[in-house]
Amino acid sequence: MIDISALKEYIKVLEESSLSKLEISDEKDSIYLEKAQTVSAAPAAVTVNTAPASPVITAEPEDSGKTINAPIVGVFYAAPSPDSEPYVSVGKKVKKGDVVCIIEAMKCMNEIQAEVDGEITEVLGVDSELVEFNEPLFRLK
Repeated sequence: MIDISALKEYIKVLEESSLSKLEISDEKDSIYLEKAQTVSAAPAAVTVNTAPASPVITAEPEDSGKTINAPIVGVFYAAPSPDSEPYVSVGKKVKKGDVVCIIEAMKCMNEIQAEVDGEITEVLGVDSELVEFNEPLFRLK
């Protein structure tokens, strides 16, 4: 297991350097860090090769309802393929576990599921655009 303080140091080195990627590996673990490609300053994307984790969506209460946020940094896709209908649209009711979109990260397609029941009131993600960790993708009521 990677020591969290060492991981923080690697992230700091990457952020303060002109490097865009950093890969470190030993006999047990490997770490791949990559700077996010946005105009504003953003934390580096971190991948640690240990047990694979399934995507987790957080639903946070806001003034206008709940949101489904991006669990990872990647490219947002509203539909399973370019010629398909979107998974959800404004007015659609979703139940916990329904697939709402796909986020492509490191050439892996991750189906993002709703963690709560609700009705989509706004689609915030833009198809084929980069999304940041914890960025709101959908608003629900």
